[in-house]
Amino acid sequence: MQTASANIGETMGRSQELSEFKRDTVIGCHLCNKFICEISLLLNIQVNC
Repeated sequence: MQTASANIGETMGRSQELSEFKRDTVIGCHLCNKFICEISLLLNIQVNC
């Protein structure tokens, strides 16, 4: 099972990296059982949902 941050990294590709704050926020949201689409809307990160 992959984590939310791993899925977002795959979608974004290697050219873009998240800031430490956004990365930590993604992990925190994932631990609070938020869906990837919810996290992407919250942090304005483009992913395919």
